[in-house]
Amino acid sequence: MLEDSQVERILVVNAHPDDADFGAGGTIAHWTAQGIEVSYCLLTNGDQGGFDDTPRHEMGPLRQREQRAAGAELGVTDIEFLGHPDGHLVPTIALRGEVVRAIRRVRPQRMLIQSPERNWERIFASHPDHLAAGEIAIQAVYPDARNPFAFPELLEQGYEPWTVEEVWVMGNPKRDHFVDITDTIDKKLAALRAHTSQTSHMDLDTRITEWGAMIAKDAGLPEGRYAEGFMVVATN
Repeated sequence: MLEDSQVERILVVNAHPDDADFGAGGTIAHWTAQGIEVSYCLLTNGDQGGFDDTPRHEMGPLRQREQRAAGAELGVTDIEFLGHPDGHLVPTIALRGEVVRAIRRVRPQRMLIQSPERNWERIFASHPDHLAAGEIAIQAVYPDARNPFAFPELLEQGYEPWTVEEVWVMGNPKRDHFVDITDTIDKKLAALRAHTSQTSHMDLDTRITEWGAMIAKDAGLPEGRYAEGFMVVATN
């Protein structure tokens, strides 16, 4: 497993605006505080989200604005929206190529993705778009991003092959690595509050602190600490 000191760039590939902030906001804030450059590649426009009567044609642009504000709270400014329709993600070759392009553009040592495996213990982590985004991302990591013969049009456009050394998976029950986010949970909460269309009806403080405390307990941390958990996969 890479030490954070060995990592210069991290690419987050998720289905929706707010997914990364819910699943790893404290960890992302921890990374950027160390000077690591974190980029987001979000596959959908999030237009099926929300809990009010906002017109659907306005929801996608609204969620993009919210995500940029949330990213600023965590120190993330490089945010790419691929703009695919919310709720319709499937692991196509074409979409895989778009993620390969993002990988080759950012050239990350580490990636953060969603789990392509259904989590029967916590079903809301396994939205169909999350499962599809996880499958697309891991296929893009291996074999395509490193393979000069995959998507030759990208090579012609100047996107050279790149090998991602490790992948962190959110929402997978087989967590084997934990990050203490006690010092950054306030930044995570600030990022989530920026997603007003998605979170204004929630008691965020209670939900996020209880969730973080539960994961910290699983990690063996003392009472009063908060954590996020991941499955870490080496790709070499």
